[in-house]
Amino acid sequence: MKKISSNDRILRKPEVGFKTGLSDPTIWRMERDGKFPKRLKMGGKSVGWLESEIIAWIQEKIRER
Repeated sequence: MKKISSNDRILRKPEVGFKTGLSDPTIWRMERDGKFPKRLKMGGKSVGWLESEIIAWIQEKIRER
């Protein structure tokens, strides 16, 4: 289990889309294919992503260019 810091935020889908520039279907496909951080199931239909994982994913994309 990954330990998170007390200042790590959970981002909802609109903010993840804004930070990455990806559409909902693209996020879903990339996540399914193991190319994007996995979502957290928050309960009911609510999901979110750890901000630290999204930032790390963006930094990896910057390094790859």
